[in-house]
Amino acid sequence: MYGKLHGACLYGIDGVLIEVETDLSNGLPQTAIIGLPDSAIREAVERVRAAIKNCGFKYPSQRVTINLAPADLRKEGSAFDLAIALGLLTTSEQVVLPVGERTLFIGELALDGSIRPVNGVLSMVDLAKREGFNSVLLPQENASEARLITGIRIYAIRHLADLIPIEDRAQGTVDRQATTQSCTASKQVMICSYDHLPQAEQIPLCEKEEITSNMEDYSDVLGQLHAKRALVIAAAGMHNILLMGPPGAGKTMLIRRLPSILPPLTEKEALEVTKVYSAAGKWKESSPHLMNIRPFRSPHHTISAAGLVGGGGIPKPGEISLAHRGILFLDELPEFSRHVLEVLRQPLEDHNVTISRSRAVFKYPAHFLLAASLNPCHCGFFGNDTEHQRCTCSPAAVARYRSRISGPLLDRIDLQLEVSQPKDWREEKESLSSAEMRRQVLAAQAIQIHRYSKLPFSWNSELSGQMLRKYAVLEKNAADLLDQTMDALGLSMRAYDRILKLSRTIADLHDSEKILTSHVAEAIQYRHMDRANASFPES
Repeated sequence: MYGKLHGACLYGIDGVLIEVETDLSNGLPQTAIIGLPDSAIREAVERVRAAIKNCGFKYPSQRVTINLAPADLRKEGSAFDLAIALGLLTTSEQVVLPVGERTLFIGELALDGSIRPVNGVLSMVDLAKREGFNSVLLPQENASEARLITGIRIYAIRHLADLIPIEDRAQGTVDRQATTQSCTASKQVMICSYDHLPQAEQIPLCEKEEITSNMEDYSDVLGQLHAKRALVIAAAGMHNILLMGPPGAGKTMLIRRLPSILPPLTEKEALEVTKVYSAAGKWKESSPHLMNIRPFRSPHHTISAAGLVGGGGIPKPGEISLAHRGILFLDELPEFSRHVLEVLRQPLEDHNVTISRSRAVFKYPAHFLLAASLNPCHCGFFGNDTEHQRCTCSPAAVARYRSRISGPLLDRIDLQLEVSQPKDWREEKESLSSAEMRRQVLAAQAIQIHRYSKLPFSWNSELSGQMLRKYAVLEKNAADLLDQTMDALGLSMRAYDRILKLSRTIADLHDSEKILTSHVAEAIQYRHMDRANASFPES
């Protein structure tokens, strides 16, 4: 006897369709699961056996072979339990599933037959829709997540026996086990139906959550107009930014308010981000819509390389993937391990991270805005001596402290500026607010969306190669200024391209199609670390 149902698992953050084939043959009673299963799937035999018996059905006393196809793809997780259980029940002719209904089965079984939630349901349901399935059967706890995908029926159940329609269900609580046992004793085949199951109400992807009004606002930051201007540029073009200054200058305060001026996620971006959080098991069930606010991640400096980029025995997205389409904030950058910082170089260029394992290679998206802060030296007061606080670090100690950040990593940070202690802040009556800054960002973003409407990207920071030369054309005086700066500061070609992209964004903020000398001059002044290193004494 042979049967086949469909389940799904995660491969990175994407769903993969898996055929769950069941074969019953004569021989010693034993169960074998083949097709590169992990430990959680191999243990499914005992979970399924107990669940089937505790629901009043009979576990087949034959030789059972369960194949998960394709056989060359490693499968992980407990999402196959429901498909395996129903495969056994249908193949042993104890249950008949609805005819003509192409259904994807997702869920982990408890020993009593209850259905437990699993991670990554959003990606699996999206896959089912693209593969032409009519419906998806999944745990009740995953219903709010699955209903975000429209155009496919979502059936949510709490128990394996919920599939069996019971006539007096509406009259109160029924004994599932007694009902199924009586049917099994009389060798009556249980005919499953989805008609009595409640369908999850689906929400169109275009419906979005309103941005919360309690988000921190830049009106709380007095002064620092130069830093606010740089943050507007960073948000308008999704450029990486580094703030350097003494303790208490407001570096962390400025960066933590950056989400308040970023544009909302587009529908495509929202689906990408929500898939990442679903795969990592961090999607909030209380949220009725796709994630709309760009993520903000701020890991501690003790984080490992695997925690930052992802990994583990069963690979999971790291902090840079959880910051996808949002902000990764590294506070006190030199305090992070140099090895940890160096793993950022490839994701900053490619916007994804690849994790290789012996049997599989996983790719996670990692398109984020890197925001970082650091003190100018170990004590924090180099170049910012006051009457009460003076730097105690030698030039060699300052050079050692700054050398913790490599030149190639600094090259990948577009805006590098110094933040000083604010002066005359008591006389300031009104501060630049997030709403005003956001208006500038949205205007610049609209220009970029129109310009790159036929291209696979929408931000100036994504320009490269021929596209950069096409859309970031400098006037002659601007080109001469940039060439002279390259020679004077000894900038790399990567830094040259970064200045071009930054100039393009500054021009967009001024609603200028041409990149003028003033735009290039402003972009150059944000390369503070390059200018400082050009005149800094060697250790």
